[in-house]
Amino acid sequence: MRIDDAADLLGVSASVLSRLENGHPVGSDRLLRVLEGFGLIMLVLPKNESTTALRALNEPTSHAKASLRGGQS
Repeated sequence: MRIDDAADLLGVSASVLSRLENGHPVGSDRLLRVLEGFGLIMLVLPKNESTTALRALNEPTSHAKASLRGGQS
């Protein structure tokens, strides 16, 4: 897919996608629009809570653990 086609689908300009691709700043409204278009979200939290949050995201939930054990809780 060409960058201008992707930009049209996401509702931003091709220059916005190019800037993101090359690590240049873009407005937060445009960043959020691109993330939403890709089905992503951005989670913002205090730095001192990041390790705990990442650890929690990597731990299977009790439902997932039960599925891994063949449905036993």
